[in-house]
Amino acid sequence: MKTRTGGELLIDCLRAQQTSIVFGVPGESYLAVLDALYGAKDDIKTVMCRQEGGAGFMAAAYGKLTGRPGICFVTRGPGATNASIGVHTAQQDSSPMILFVGQVARGDRGRDAFQEINYTKFFADSAKWVAEINDADRIPEIIARAFSVAQTGRPGPVVVSLPDDMLTDTTNATPTSRVQVKQPEISTQTLDEVFDLLSTASKPVLLVGGGGWTKEGMINLKRFAEQNEIPVVAGFRCQDRMDNHSECYAGDAGVGVTEQTKALFRDADFILAIGLDLSEITTNSYQLLDVPAPQQKLIHVHASAAEIGKVYQPTLGVQCGANAFVQAAAEHAPIKEKSLTNWANDARQGYLQSLQCPKQPGEVDMGEIMTWLRGHLPDDVIITNGAGNFSVWPNKFFQYGEHARLIAPESGAMGYGVPAAIATKLTHPNRTVVCFAGDGDFQMNGQELATAVQHDAQPIILLLNNSMYGTIRMHQERNYPNRVHGTGIVNPDFGLLAQAYGFHFERVTQTAEFEQAFRNALASKSGALIELKINAEAITPRQTLSEIRKSGKQN
Repeated sequence: MKTRTGGELLIDCLRAQQTSIVFGVPGESYLAVLDALYGAKDDIKTVMCRQEGGAGFMAAAYGKLTGRPGICFVTRGPGATNASIGVHTAQQDSSPMILFVGQVARGDRGRDAFQEINYTKFFADSAKWVAEINDADRIPEIIARAFSVAQTGRPGPVVVSLPDDMLTDTTNATPTSRVQVKQPEISTQTLDEVFDLLSTASKPVLLVGGGGWTKEGMINLKRFAEQNEIPVVAGFRCQDRMDNHSECYAGDAGVGVTEQTKALFRDADFILAIGLDLSEITTNSYQLLDVPAPQQKLIHVHASAAEIGKVYQPTLGVQCGANAFVQAAAEHAPIKEKSLTNWANDARQGYLQSLQCPKQPGEVDMGEIMTWLRGHLPDDVIITNGAGNFSVWPNKFFQYGEHARLIAPESGAMGYGVPAAIATKLTHPNRTVVCFAGDGDFQMNGQELATAVQHDAQPIILLLNNSMYGTIRMHQERNYPNRVHGTGIVNPDFGLLAQAYGFHFERVTQTAEFEQAFRNALASKSGALIELKINAEAITPRQTLSEIRKSGKQN
């Protein structure tokens, strides 16, 4: 039997789970793990970041992208609290993630030791499970459980606390085999019940989203929808779950839900929700469907029983994984009693109309730029974004084909896009990765460009600069017109900043300059930052800042 330290056993357990990359920031509380990672450097790539928030976002994005837990290591106290934003984002995204946190020595617990935090209490509302390993012999058991919990039911984050003296204990324990998670399946009887209910609908809608979708699942979703001529609406930032070029794709129900989508839900008589929790954002603050009993018939399919009936009481609740459900549904005989062609066509036309953008104020027109990007980005592009009004462009005006991905935070977390783009490029170095960021959003984790350079990641970052926190300014003008306070930003010279990090830089001040700037970015051997100078009036695609101010509440 092999004798090793707790730190070495922990890393061997990650090897057994086929972990190939970990993110983090080094800390003295887990030096034994860092030493073990040195010994495993041929198998596990270690990406140490500039701030734990960026590292947490990278791990959360990796989980969202791959469906396997993103791994993050941080030190105790401030390291854990900084990384907590990644845990919260993974929870709201339904993305598997494991955050390992250094902890004070076991004998010092409860003494208010240096940087001591009770992680069970701190992460109680954001993590699926919080554990502390106080016995090195139990490392394989707890690591296997962490991987299982992170991936089963509604995927999400797990936090594992590592007392530093436990990591230097020796043990003869051995790693477990790789955790294999199989989603719950649907019985033939229940599937027939679903189709019997569906056959009564004259205006059905598929509402899809959540985590854990596979490539095969997305293909089967498209088959199921097209065979039965049912329009598909994506949940918040889940546009890549369904091929947007399909005649059944009808848009998304996220922030800034369009009037076409609102009308679609008002007119619908049947909602089949697959894989997603029916959250505030996806339901337009619970206005798309009545709480707790929708007027429409509702079937809610989810891998976790805890999500069914949590807010909305369905006509039928089905505990089944999204991938398993759409595979069974695609293989089931289609509904043939009535044609839904006109209903699906009308929904599709409403979505296509929403892609038409009015001319934007200022010299840089993002509507025209998005039209160009739709026609020129590769089919397998991966797009990331953080949070802010700028995100309307990749979320509402880009079409995600069956090979494209959108990696964006359902938590609405600013600063996510840049770390997500870096993690994505490290995972798929041969694919084009484009990050949309606002000027405020970018500066929350822009320092991770140094991480990108160090680890040879080359995303293209489109930085939309309007010198303000645009979303808050919009709400400010709507609720307190002409009382602007705290939302202006004095920015650095982004060109000098990009060059300091070793990134190629382009500045676009006219729409016509964008095409060449983007081609230059694609050709660059380093990552690229393209600054787009956006007029402050172009606060939303369909309403200017002045129009919002004029229509605002007069206090």
